[in-house]
Amino acid sequence: MADRIPLRPVRGAAAADRKRAAYYRAAGPGATRPTRYQLEDESAHLDEMPLMMSEEGFENDESDYHSLPRARITQRTRGLEWFVCGGWKFLCTSCCDWLINVCQRKRELRARTVWLGHPEKCEEKHPRNSIKNQKYNVFTFIPGVLYEQFKFFLNLYFLVVSCSQFVPALKIGYLYTYWAPLGFVLAVTITREAVDEFRRFQRDKEVNSQLYSKLTVRGKVQVKSSDIQVGDLIIVEKNQRVPSDMVFLRTSEKAGSCFIRTDQLDGETDWKLKVAVSCTQRLPALGDLFSINAYVHAQKPLLDIHSFEGTFTREDSDPPIHESLSIENTLWASTIVASGTVIGVVIYTGKETRSVMNTSNPQNKVGLLDLELNQLTKALFLALVALSVVMVTLQGFVGPWYRNLFRFLLLFSYIIPISLRVNLDMGKAAYGWLIMADGSIPGTVVRTSTIPEELGRLVYLLTDKTGTLTQNEMVFKRLHLGTVSYGMDTMDEIQSHVRDSCSQLHYQATTSTPPRKAQSSAPKVKKSVSSRVHEAVKAIALCHNVTPVYEPRAGGTGEAEHAEVDQDFSDENRTYQAASPDEVALVQWTESVGLTLVNRDLTSMQLRTPSGQILTYSVLQTFPFTSESKRMGVIVRDESTAEITFYMKGADVAMSTIVQYNDWLEEECGNMAREGLRTLVVAKRTLTEEQYQDFESRHAQARLSVHDRALKVAAVLESLERDMQLLCVTGVEDRLQEHVRPTLETLRNAGIKIWMLTGDKLETATCIAKSSHLVSRTQDIHVFRPVTSRGEAHLELNAFRRKHDCALVISGDSLEVCLRYYEHELVELACQCPAVVCCRCSPTQKARIVKLLRQHTHRRTCAIGDGGNDVSMIQAADCGIGIEGKEGKAASLAADFSIQRFEHVGRLLVVHGRSSYKRSAALGQFVMHRGLVISTMQAVFSSIFYFASVPLYQGFLMVGYATVYTMFPVFSLVLDQDVKPEMAMLYPELYKDLTKGRSLSFKTFFIWVLISIYQGGILMFGALVLFESEFVHVVAISFTALVLTELLMVALTVRTWHWLMVVAEFLSLGCYVASLAFLNEYFDVAFITTVTFLWKVSAITVVSCLPLYVLKYLKRKLSPPSYSKLTS
Repeated sequence: MADRIPLRPVRGAAAADRKRAAYYRAAGPGATRPTRYQLEDESAHLDEMPLMMSEEGFENDESDYHSLPRARITQRTRGLEWFVCGGWKFLCTSCCDWLINVCQRKRELRARTVWLGHPEKCEEKHPRNSIKNQKYNVFTFIPGVLYEQFKFFLNLYFLVVSCSQFVPALKIGYLYTYWAPLGFVLAVTITREAVDEFRRFQRDKEVNSQLYSKLTVRGKVQVKSSDIQVGDLIIVEKNQRVPSDMVFLRTSEKAGSCFIRTDQLDGETDWKLKVAVSCTQRLPALGDLFSINAYVHAQKPLLDIHSFEGTFTREDSDPPIHESLSIENTLWASTIVASGTVIGVVIYTGKETRSVMNTSNPQNKVGLLDLELNQLTKALFLALVALSVVMVTLQGFVGPWYRNLFRFLLLFSYIIPISLRVNLDMGKAAYGWLIMADGSIPGTVVRTSTIPEELGRLVYLLTDKTGTLTQNEMVFKRLHLGTVSYGMDTMDEIQSHVRDSCSQLHYQATTSTPPRKAQSSAPKVKKSVSSRVHEAVKAIALCHNVTPVYEPRAGGTGEAEHAEVDQDFSDENRTYQAASPDEVALVQWTESVGLTLVNRDLTSMQLRTPSGQILTYSVLQTFPFTSESKRMGVIVRDESTAEITFYMKGADVAMSTIVQYNDWLEEECGNMAREGLRTLVVAKRTLTEEQYQDFESRHAQARLSVHDRALKVAAVLESLERDMQLLCVTGVEDRLQEHVRPTLETLRNAGIKIWMLTGDKLETATCIAKSSHLVSRTQDIHVFRPVTSRGEAHLELNAFRRKHDCALVISGDSLEVCLRYYEHELVELACQCPAVVCCRCSPTQKARIVKLLRQHTHRRTCAIGDGGNDVSMIQAADCGIGIEGKEGKAASLAADFSIQRFEHVGRLLVVHGRSSYKRSAALGQFVMHRGLVISTMQAVFSSIFYFASVPLYQGFLMVGYATVYTMFPVFSLVLDQDVKPEMAMLYPELYKDLTKGRSLSFKTFFIWVLISIYQGGILMFGALVLFESEFVHVVAISFTALVLTELLMVALTVRTWHWLMVVAEFLSLGCYVASLAFLNEYFDVAFITTVTFLWKVSAITVVSCLPLYVLKYLKRKLSPPSYSKLTS
């Protein structure tokens, strides 16, 4: 792929050999290592050694500084050169950081001991359990907003100019001509920020004021979420948000477990099973929690949402009870309880909860266009200073020349127009309104009105998977038995096979005598299709972690508990809960073909056959799915026959070595994957009682071991996973959102690279990448192997470097290792891939990937997601888009733009993003042109009148020129469009040109400067040449010609006329003509009503505009832009 990118540049073999020799000599006995790096951990020196990059030589020490995680560069260049070249900035930043650290006093996070129901026993103070998303408080609001405004050179410049008017010697015009525009800009900004801040405050208050039941010695009391403390016992009802991180003590569910929804934490809509601490679950009553003397020891607060280590200790029993706590005993804040009522003890609050630690602080986003205009403003300021110095020099530095210099700076200050900010801010508001009013993307909301142009400059789009690209709705599509395959259209055949087989078994059971013992070595006879189908369906119905839940009917009365078989197993009030939507889809499918899961607890399962017979199975062992094993299993005993069966299902890569030899599995799994289906291989093995008892004893022994527990358990399980009978392969489809494929195709044609960041499994992510056509069928996929060390990462990166035009799939753990040692190389290689898929990503990792892309590529990034876990990524990107979906509104509220469906992204970027950028670029340059023209006229006027620092136009003429006379036509440029929206959607390639930034560059800016100088010179010289007897005539002729020229220049710039543009042109002209009657102090009314005045003004206007019209016509004919070829 990128052979030209070395993982580490090598300066030459000879140099490398010398360096290697020096390194090992220095590392010899009694020697000290070279002091270029000061290692903080000498024990890790093996890991710090440079890796051999190739056979030619050793990697370059100098370029490898960032691959040493614990190394620090100690040598720095000091002195005046260092200070001038950026040292001053480093010193200022260091001082600010020190002050912030002193003020905030960041506490060190430590492990803690939490006594049940006794917050007062906490050894140290913990943060309040309040959520705070506000940027400012009462004291920092005004200073903060003013700083954000005046850190831009443009606004700071106008503040200085406005303040200078309080000095009598420097006063040029009326105060309102300077302070009114600046005050308007500040008022609009402060109002907008205040409204946004108040909305954030209200949202925070709503969450912090939610009431929860707290268990005390005196009973239940209601407390606000923000008043909850570490050590409190909190009761959380079904469908209620968990307010803080807790250890799960009790539940109302008999099984001692409950389901929680974690979509706002990790983005997965699958329900997670949580298990209560067995010691507290066994207590007879709720109040007994206060009669025991117990505590929880919890590790220090961490970012990782998938792990937890702790212990539960009850001291008042003999002997003391110790229970180890893991992730399955925790309830993290921002998750939702999905079943039963739970009681937990609070262990982390506020800033120390997992959800808050994984959320980054919102930043004030500044568009690239604003930064570019800021650069152009600096260039204009340099021109302004140069022009003023030239004027003072030609004046001969007579008198108080420094005062004259400052007066010239003020006279020419219109070179940098204050109306630029006003026009652009109003333009951004107009673009926001146009986006929200677009009927093709209903429900779209613009939450950040300062960056609509960013939508037109994007190069990278980073998207979530679950709920963004997919609907997270699984549908069973295919069942393959090796010799026969069933699809959606042949499900009725499966139904009849299951019905026949069940009735046959029922008949045999009623006529035969006592249950026979299971025989593992039964003679192999060819089974009928019906029995094979039944075996496969039964395996799917038994091998899972799904629990059926029965909602109580409205108005139902409490009844005495009956036997499980007598319960109301009606289909209407049954729902399935599971840790994966795949599992639910499989169980719902078995129900549709006749075998229904009606009941499940920790020790048994019950199935109902088509005839209504209930089959009961004891669950002897369950082996959950892990990302390492890629499979799950269950051992069940059939209560009617006492037959013990080990069922297992998993990914084809994991199962192919476990099942008996066959010639079809690999081929069929490949076929299903190409259709975008998620495949599972199902197998079984029948066990004798002796075999199971032997396995059970070895398994129990392995689980009690302290060292290498996971390895020993896996080894015992492996003894069962041999020579299993292959039953079937299932294919499940995760439905994509509507029109995802054409939307991704549109974005790809627009030159946008798409990365998928998901917390889901590698196989699932790869499958969706294929089915959504994120990765095209012709492209290879390079799956980055799991790496844990620097050496492994190095070898894998070298392997990846040799691949060409292939998509990259990498897991979060491998990504972390690579970023630690080879950050720059990985990002550079990944950026050359047509598509990248990162799976098993935490919210923090998603945000970090976005930041890395911004830092390394300096291109604009956009993040799109729909869950609370996507908020950090959305806030870290240049432009964040949130989708209102099943996972709530967290992403939508935190985003800059909120949309209803993923397909709306195409139109939002290709149509609105493109037009917003092009309009703002034209508007910004035109407003600058307006200021440059009048400044050129002032320069010509001062030059002719002995370089006097006297203003050409005073008072209302200057204010009117920037507002009522030219504002409406100039602002109407926000309605201009080069191509129709339909054409922009049809040819997304037009979007690609914008990323180069050619609409607003130093080249286009220089062209506008030349036009301004030409027009300003013609207008002023023309008026002076046609000057008759009084100076007032020069002002009248030149100003009228100036206004007419600006109106004609707007007409020249417009590409597609809108009726409002025509209205604006005539309205401005009418305002000017009407105001002539009131401007007696500037104009001679008798003179401006003469024919002489009209022909002189017309002549000057024609000379200033006609050549530009001719040039535009010739350019359109000889070198037409790409969009004009489509419209012709």
